[in-house]
Amino acid sequence: MLLNKKLYHGACLYPELWSRDVLLQDIATMKQAGINVVRIGEFAWSVFEPEEGRIDISSFADVIKLLHEHGIDTVMCTPTPTPPIWLSHGHPERMYVNEHGIVMNHGARQHACTNHPYFRERAAIITEHIAQAVGSLPGVIAWQLDNEFKAHVAECMCSTCKDLWYHWLEERYGTVERLNEAWGTNVWSQTYQRFDQVPQPGPAPFLHNSSLRTMYQRFSMEKIAEFADEQAAIIRRYSAAPITHNSSVAFHVDNERLFKYLDFASFDTYASKENAHAYLFNCDLWRNFKPGTDFWIMETSPSYAASLESYATPHPSGYVKAEAVAAYALGAGAFCYWLWRQQRTGSEQPHGSVVSAWGEPTIGHRQVLEVEAAKRELEAILLETTPVQAEVAMTYSDTAKAYLKTEPHRKLDHRGLVNDFYHRILSLGIHRDVLPEGGDLSGYKLLFTPFLPYVSTDYLQRALEFTARGGIWVVGPLTGGRTEEHTIHTDAGLGELEKLAGVKTVFTYPMDGTGSIGRAFGISTSLSLWSAVFQPLEGGASVVGEISEGLTPGLAFITEQQYGQGTIVMLGSMPSGEDGDRLLHQLIRHYADKAQVALQTDVTPGTIVAPRLGADGQTVWIVVNLDGCGGSVTLTSPGKDAVTGDELSAGMVTVEAFGYRAISLG
Repeated sequence: MLLNKKLYHGACLYPELWSRDVLLQDIATMKQAGINVVRIGEFAWSVFEPEEGRIDISSFADVIKLLHEHGIDTVMCTPTPTPPIWLSHGHPERMYVNEHGIVMNHGARQHACTNHPYFRERAAIITEHIAQAVGSLPGVIAWQLDNEFKAHVAECMCSTCKDLWYHWLEERYGTVERLNEAWGTNVWSQTYQRFDQVPQPGPAPFLHNSSLRTMYQRFSMEKIAEFADEQAAIIRRYSAAPITHNSSVAFHVDNERLFKYLDFASFDTYASKENAHAYLFNCDLWRNFKPGTDFWIMETSPSYAASLESYATPHPSGYVKAEAVAAYALGAGAFCYWLWRQQRTGSEQPHGSVVSAWGEPTIGHRQVLEVEAAKRELEAILLETTPVQAEVAMTYSDTAKAYLKTEPHRKLDHRGLVNDFYHRILSLGIHRDVLPEGGDLSGYKLLFTPFLPYVSTDYLQRALEFTARGGIWVVGPLTGGRTEEHTIHTDAGLGELEKLAGVKTVFTYPMDGTGSIGRAFGISTSLSLWSAVFQPLEGGASVVGEISEGLTPGLAFITEQQYGQGTIVMLGSMPSGEDGDRLLHQLIRHYADKAQVALQTDVTPGTIVAPRLGADGQTVWIVVNLDGCGGSVTLTSPGKDAVTGDELSAGMVTVEAFGYRAISLG
């Protein structure tokens, strides 16, 4: 989806905080900077409805009209993350309650429970009034629901959620006997007689049952997605503009479920240069939540993120331009800043902005001008092409994040684990997609499924179909060792998966600190994390990596099994240290070559190649440097600079620090 067939360059604007004179000044400065879209309204509930039932949206309708007159489009938001004081004061039963049983006070944001019936009633009313008032205005080109669902809070433990939890369990299990059997509640005499006896995973003397903790997270994720569905349905009665939400893998949501009934996907990011791979991970994932539709970067800083308590290091000159070009090249339809004018009050006063509170350009302003110049130079090229589907995919699952939150072993961080694994694929110059768990596997040659404790029947079936067609499926580490109910398999260590992979899991145990050494691809390395070690079944898998030292010498940690026309590769343990990094790079390269992956280049680390395809079959590479060191890539045949029209010979092409090149091939 390319709204109005143009790329968007935007910022968050808060007209409720400033006078009309300031708004006019901001509009003039935005036009000079190339800002063509703004996001408004996400925190303005008390402006729309200062007293319960007294609602007036006219001031924002006037702002939208004014922006439209000046050629600036609007993303209109629902203001539900900040309920007014009249909803909160004297009503602790409406407030969010954390896992320690602490009731939130009014203030900050996300202080109310989004499941409380009164909150939902008032949220629906304000959403409908806004949609009625501005839904048909020509300047409204998209909607954003709320703001960063579950960014500051996790699962709510209030009495409303408790009642909903009981109903959710009954719908899921039917009878309490089935729940008891599925969760194994005989452990520690936790057997329940009725659904309304099942507690929330709040304060307890020790750890809760794993099934209880994981299922409560899944319940919470489902309920916040239902809230989004409800708001979207109201808006659609009055507006045809597409609807999104600005999310993140850091939040306590299931993004795949959240975006299921929305029109396009958006995310917020404040990644630093040192964490550029995490930024690219998000681009490669959000592109695949709504395939064939542009994703939006709804928030990023033109300089640095900050609050009253902390601040980040400002981006080096040129980095934001590189971020923007990379995003557009990887499928973004918009690149937007938080925020336009620095806030003079509140908790985020020090946060980076485009313009200061007193109206002068900030240190980030020049970065914004660089982004606009790059956008204008590349826009025609980008609008005439679309991102090429990769041949290599990696599965990401927010459900898996829930399992690892319940069982983090030695405080494993799911986001860190998947980003590090992704970084290794990225650093080898392999074009890649990150797919949600339910993503379509058609057209891929190599699939990585790391850190997925529970492998659903649906995912297993689709991965096996992918493999049978000739794909190579690399499974693990930390994949397949838990059931849907977050219990341990009783038929085999990894359940049905290991039988299909032609192995028997002999042991599962934590290898850290055990002196375990594994050897594969000519490299010996330490092994780590909770691991599964294998013995091939008779006539089954072949050993690729064997443990030579530690508690289980002679057993395998990497195996291969032919399945149909393809191969299942089991990676039972995580290689660690410098040698482990070398081994993982070698493993990825080996199976990419074996799968005959063609979409890979010798681009230098810190630089990416984003391949795009035109309707005429012309391939264009957008080459971007993100580490500030410059980079290069080899053209195997002559090409052309798509910006200047200059002919390029086969051989090395360089890109300057934080620079970019657009190269037409063939």
